[in-house]
Amino acid sequence: MIKNVGKIDKILRIVVGLAIIAYGVIEQSWLGAIGIIPLGTAISGWCPLYYPLGINTDCDKKSCS
Repeated sequence: MIKNVGKIDKILRIVVGLAIIAYGVIEQSWLGAIGIIPLGTAISGWCPLYYPLGINTDCDKKSCS
């Protein structure tokens, strides 16, 4: 699995994931569990949706688009 999530992208995913989880906790809704998805992709450094679209925000690699 090649990492395709860059540093800024990871930070944004963590913030958004935590915000969704917090909203779910405040509203007492299971929809907050969706926040696990952006957190998981930030931690792993790989986004499955980026792969077929050919997106790579990890600019440490040679190709960055």
